[in-house]
Amino acid sequence: MVKVLVTGGAGFIGSNFVRYALDRHRDWHVTTLDKLTYAGRLENLEGVLDDPRHRFVRGDIADRDLAAPLVVDADLVVHFAAETHVDRSILNAGDFITTDVFGTFVLLEAARQAPRLKRFIQISTDEVYGNVADGASRETDELRPRNPYSASKAGADRLAYSYWATYQVPVVVTRASNNYGPYQFPEKVIPLFITNAIEGLSLPLYGDGLNVRDWLHVRDHCRALDLLIERGQSGEVYNIGGGNEVRNLDLTRRILRLLGRPEHLIRPVPDRPGHDRRYCLDTTKLTSIGWRPETDFADGLAETVKWYEARTDWWRPIKQQDPAFREYYDLQYGRRLGTS
Repeated sequence: MVKVLVTGGAGFIGSNFVRYALDRHRDWHVTTLDKLTYAGRLENLEGVLDDPRHRFVRGDIADRDLAAPLVVDADLVVHFAAETHVDRSILNAGDFITTDVFGTFVLLEAARQAPRLKRFIQISTDEVYGNVADGASRETDELRPRNPYSASKAGADRLAYSYWATYQVPVVVTRASNNYGPYQFPEKVIPLFITNAIEGLSLPLYGDGLNVRDWLHVRDHCRALDLLIERGQSGEVYNIGGGNEVRNLDLTRRILRLLGRPEHLIRPVPDRPGHDRRYCLDTTKLTSIGWRPETDFADGLAETVKWYEARTDWWRPIKQQDPAFREYYDLQYGRRLGTS
């Protein structure tokens, strides 16, 4: 039996990884630790909550008394738990520092005492590199985060590395490009635009819409993490990119075409502060050990659109009944859309 701790496992990427892990590894017993804040939802773990090889623990990674024993008892730690949305970090940076940096510190301190720990996967992001005017970011490039979210992730990223260098904690750091797929909270651009279009609402597109992102299907991300648990080298960083650079405007048009909705739903709004123009990752290091993305972006986006069309039972309660979501949406987009 392999004991696996997945922090943030009720969030978007974490819940997809939990399902992937239980399906792929019959000898893994997974403990999901999640605080169940706005984006962490038990509904994301449907189908595995009653699995005898899965245990859910509600709690905060910054709570030493709760989190540390779970780490000490683990063979593998996959650390997703974080505040993740750039827009929210601009509105309130403090939560990001507490969870992303201090929470990671709590886990790493416990990892020093874990007698069987074989791997600690620190989930970082391509945003730590900052704006990439041309070419692609390599793992050895300077980190130049330009918003509180990416700065908090860069801090946790380098803190994790320091625990390998100083204490030999078996850390592997991953930096992934933008993920998409099922169960993504509808504040992020793809699910927000899909669900707004389904409801006939405006799609608030920042600035000129020419910002470029590289899209990675969450399933391919899970496959990469699984490979790195097995073949990754401690103390190393690995970029995980989908190889799908798309301008935000083109992405928005694709979503509308898939849904058969008119382009006049696109509503250009004032850009957010510090909006990086482009991200792009060099994934040579990861592909050299056997990983390739398998999901074609056109197919993956169409599949994602169909999931949100079919799962109105999952996202409509969030958008229509959750006061916290409405408050955030009005605060973020109300003035930009002229509806506040």
